[in-house]
Parts: sequence; C-alpha cells; structure tokens
Amino acid sequence: MISLHQIQLARSRIAGDALRTPLVRLPLEPGEGPPEVEVWLKLEVLQPVGSFKIRGASSLLRAAGPELGSGVLTASAGNMAQAAAWLARRLGVRCTVIAPDHAPAAKLDAVRRLGGRVVQVPFDQWWQAFVDRGRPGLQGLFVHAFDDPRVMAGNGTIGLELLEDCPDLDTVLVPWGGGGLACGIASAVRALRPTCQVLAVEIESGAPLGAALAAGHPVEVDYRPSWVDGIGSRTVMAGMLERAQALLAGTVTVSLQEVEDAVRLLAQRAHIVAEGAGAAPLAAAMTGRAGGGRLACVVSGGSIDLDVLARIMLGQRP
Repeated sequence: MISLHQIQLARSRIAGDALRTPLVRLPLEPGEGPPEVEVWLKLEVLQPVGSFKIRGASSLLRAAGPELGSGVLTASAGNMAQAAAWLARRLGVRCTVIAPDHAPAAKLDAVRRLGGRVVQVPFDQWWQAFVDRGRPGLQGLFVHAFDDPRVMAGNGTIGLELLEDCPDLDTVLVPWGGGGLACGIASAVRALRPTCQVLAVEIESGAPLGAALAAGHPVEVDYRPSWVDGIGSRTVMAGMLERAQALLAGTVTVSLQEVEDAVRLLAQRAHIVAEGAGAAPLAAAMTGRAGGGRLACVVSGGSIDLDVLARIMLGQRP
C-alpha cells in the first residue's frame, strides 16, 4: 500500500506537469444503463499526453537524482512511452522506449514526435523488460509503467481528486493493465474513504488478475492481442497481486463488444474520445456488474488509432 503521505508528496512534485482533471457526470437517458446508478467520468484523456501516465512518470522523474543523467528508459505499449518522452524532453535528456510489436501506430508516432526512440520487440520480450526493469544494451533510468512506489504515488493523486470532487462515491472503476493505476488510486481511497470500493476492470481477451485472485497466486491465462491494447496480458506480477489482494474489492471483466459500445457512448454523449482501456470502466458500469450508487469511471487515456475509432463509430469490429 502506498501511504497517503507519499501520495500527497507526489501531488506537489507533479503539479507543474500534470493537470487536475475534471470529474463530470455522464448524462444517461431514462432506462439507459443499470437502475439507480450515477456515472461520473474522471477525464484523464485531457492530460498533456492524453493519459494518466504523466502523473506516475512525473512523480518518478522529478524525484530522480544524478541517475537521470543517463537518460530515460521505459517499456510501454504507448501511454507511458509518451509520458516518459514528454518529460524527458522537458528535462533535456534522451528517452528510449521498448514497445511490443502490436503497439498502435498512433501511440508510437506520438513518441517519435516527442523525440523518443522506439525499439519494438515481441510481446514476451517486452513483458520481460518489466521483469528485468530494462533490456540488455539499452541505457537509462528505468521508468516502470506500474510496479514502482513513486509511479503508484503519482497515480494515487487521482484518488485524492476523486474524493475532493465527489466525497460520497460508492465505487471507483479502474482499468487494470499492470496494476499501478488501480493500486495507486485504491491506496488513496482506502485511506480517505474506506467504504468506497475500488474495482479493477479487465478485458476478456486477457484477464489475469481475476484468475490470480481466485487462485490465490499468479497464473497464466489465454491472452489474445486485440485493439484494446492498454489492458490485457498473460499474467500478473506477484508483487502487484499482493497489493491488489490488500486494496481492491475485486474485478469486472468486460467483452470487446461492451468496450466498443462504451467508446461510442463516450463519443456520442460526452464528446470524449477514449481508447479501449479508457472506455473499459464505463463498459463495466453500464453492464451493471459493478453494482449501483455513485460510480466513478477513470477514463485513463485517449490514444486510439483513427481507423479503429471510425470502424467502432460505424458499428463495425476493429
């Protein structure tokens, strides 16, 4: 668990980089969605790089010492890559990104536009970079996308803002990729409002957290890469599972179709463009599987390939 003090310190560190994003009510028509549910959207898509990742990256890099002189290295499907590249440019150091071979072009093009170097590798080698915290032959301070207390503390600032803007929340729905966002937010929420539950949202094409929580230990699940690239994997790291067991109320798994419906709803009703991972919490809320009351959906990012978005808006499968 990340302490409230650590999260508050992170809030001071990231103030010049990350925005305090709004929490807005999603207007739903009568009979639309589960009964007696209020849906609120935490719009991390409005961050300078289009996702929440700037919070964790800023928290880590702003706390770094002389080791930052070797540059910045990260492993990312796109959003942490953009955040690390954005901050590296601000700090005047180089940035190298290890990306999986299925990473969306829109995200990798953004990294290059920000001055970052991209090294694409097969999925297994990409995941190994998280385990090893680097890759042979590549130099730089490793910015772990999720398993770093400073990164999770930065993510936890979202929890502070959620409860300041809506103190009586019943549930917070957070996409689960590696777990750093969910565990950071849950640390803040647990400290400030223990009655509010935090649920991790997974995608059916790779939902290792739910399986691990059921088994009591990390397990490998069938993983099928899809257009929902920010969440979904074969397994969960042991340390992140321990945090999840202590902090989260459980998981909700959503289908690709449910996420596509949520992307359309966000665009049509809230005028918000979200990537798959960012729309997954709303998908969970609309199914009713997250329960009732006041639900906050963390719309974590908006980096989606335009051709994918176009197909979804036309009702076609990406």
